[in-house]
Amino acid sequence: MTCEPRLGDLVEDTGVGKTGKVMGFEGPYVQLRPVGGGCEWDAEPGRLRPVAVSEALRAGVSVANARSRGELP
Repeated sequence: MTCEPRLGDLVEDTGVGKTGKVMGFEGPYVQLRPVGGGCEWDAEPGRLRPVAVSEALRAGVSVANARSRGELP
C-alpha cells in the first residue's frame, strides 16, 4: 500500500525497512530522517506506508533505549 506523505508525517520505507519522518521532497523522491535524528535518505514514494501511532511510539522508545545504553550519540 502506498501513501501520499506530508511534511512531518511518520512513514515506513518498506524498501529498506526503516521508519522515518518526512523532511522534504526532491525530484521523484521523498526525503526521510530516522526517528531520533540522523542522516536523511531518499525514498521512493511507492514504497512508503503510513505508520500507526503505536509504531511511531515504539520507534521513539527504541531510539531512547539505544541512547541510554550508549549505542547512539
